[in-house]
Amino acid sequence: MDPIVYAIPVFMLTILLEAWWARRTNKDVYDIPDALTSLHHGVISQVLGKFTQVGAYILVYEQYRATEWSTGSVGLWVLALLFYDLCYYWTHRMDHEVGVLWAAHVVHHSSEYYNLSTALRQTASGFLFGWIFYLPMAVAGVPPYMFVVVGLIDLLYQYWVHTELVGRLGWLDYILVTPSNHRVHHGQNDYCIDRNYGGIFIFWDHLFGTFEMERANEKICYGVRKPLHSFNPLWGNLHFYADLWKQSVAASGWRNKLGVWVAPPGGWTDGPIEHFDGDQFVRFERATPSAVRWYAAVQYGVTVPFISHFLAIFAHADRFDCAVYALGIISTNVILGALLERRSSAKWWEISRLMVFGLTFAAAPSWFGYQSPLWLRAVMLFYTAASALWMLRLEVASPLEGSTGGLRA
Repeated sequence: MDPIVYAIPVFMLTILLEAWWARRTNKDVYDIPDALTSLHHGVISQVLGKFTQVGAYILVYEQYRATEWSTGSVGLWVLALLFYDLCYYWTHRMDHEVGVLWAAHVVHHSSEYYNLSTALRQTASGFLFGWIFYLPMAVAGVPPYMFVVVGLIDLLYQYWVHTELVGRLGWLDYILVTPSNHRVHHGQNDYCIDRNYGGIFIFWDHLFGTFEMERANEKICYGVRKPLHSFNPLWGNLHFYADLWKQSVAASGWRNKLGVWVAPPGGWTDGPIEHFDGDQFVRFERATPSAVRWYAAVQYGVTVPFISHFLAIFAHADRFDCAVYALGIISTNVILGALLERRSSAKWWEISRLMVFGLTFAAAPSWFGYQSPLWLRAVMLFYTAASALWMLRLEVASPLEGSTGGLRA
């Protein structure tokens, strides 16, 4: 069973609790379209990640390991976690310093809000090169099982630091990655750029000169200097690759073309980065009606059990069935994103999705291995029909459609 299946209910509950507390304390840290976009990115990352797992670590471990670490030693488990976190530091740092790696990692930084949902805004293409930086662990003899477990610990730890509701934590801010110093990492402010790369431990940043403490007198503006301006999770994963492609085509000579992909995102330069004026910062907004926001939130909530089911069955299910299942989940995320952007065509795509899903679920006695009872099929048919009828009456399209802040994929 994929451990993420067990984590999903915790993610959903804590996000709801954080949003409730933020609303109660009048803190502007949540926006439904932005939070749903983060969740949509997380879903696509998990779903596609199931098809793109590589066995390079196992291959290198089996062929080139210098020794073999014992999984029965507590000390070696602690050392493995430190080793993994060091590799994560350099993976993360290179994600910011190499163009093609940033093209994948920029997904995580594209939200202009900072909350627990932001933690789930993950890339779907990080598998392409990220594994390279962990091969020293394989050569050193860290068993794949140990590698996976400490990697999961490192990943899950990072979830809780994505919040504005926890302030400074004193001496812990100098040892562990905390919400305070990770807020710096997500900032666009001049002092925030390329700082605080650690996963669990922040002392790597002290050691390698990339640590920066959060400033009490300067409000952090989140996001990236070239904003995404879209709720489309597919475009969110592809937009910087498209930028790199355009730049490489325009460059003259193969060295310059290659340089576009391996240079830092801002290019090779010894000059200072362009100054960021926080007073001029405006978050992306499509004036999505409240009814559409809550409709999309409810529809996402309905998909959560199906996402969990997909992750649970993937290991032993037929790959073609999994591909069909994945296509349905991803299309749901993309269509809901288009609704949040007030695309005129999204209304009809959503009605079509509801009809296909409702009729298919009602007619199929087995839903990818799950023997759905008759009452549940009847409920889902009624629910999708009611949703489609409600959608028919809804005015979705925006007078802003076609502006520079729209869907670009």
